[in-house]
Amino acid sequence: MDRALFVVTFLSALGAGLNGGLFFAFSVFVMKALGRIAPASGIAAMQSINVAVLNPAFFAAFFGTAVLSALALIAGLMAWPGAGARYLVVGALLYLAGTIAVTMFCNVPLNNELARVAPDGAEGAGLWQRYLAEWTAWNHVRTLASLAASASFIMALVRQAG
Repeated sequence: MDRALFVVTFLSALGAGLNGGLFFAFSVFVMKALGRIAPASGIAAMQSINVAVLNPAFFAAFFGTAVLSALALIAGLMAWPGAGARYLVVGALLYLAGTIAVTMFCNVPLNNELARVAPDGAEGAGLWQRYLAEWTAWNHVRTLASLAASASFIMALVRQAG
């Protein structure tokens, strides 16, 4: 197996799995915990999370995996129908569409809407219940897409090695 392709595929699998784990935590307990406290406190906590997440470590894992996935997609298309090519393409598309696009077009607009409200205002309380339901539903999509992408990249490694 080509060493560069191995590294790209391996790091794509790790990155997609890492992001899937992050999203899994939010889907399974973080959003439930925030929904159990007073809306003003939940809103303030989520607003703080949405600011804190904008850091170099998160960007490296989130967008770095996107870059690696794009490289894996190109490699998969160039190697088509070779060993593991289908898994590379599927993994890359799952991550790019199900994680990056869903984040940009679904979760981020909801985050921006939440950022504009005062946590203790009437508008915030009204938005909070809808935010919890919609944001979490899209986060489930990101969780499944990231974990499925990781599995696809692992299968590409298996096929390439075999």
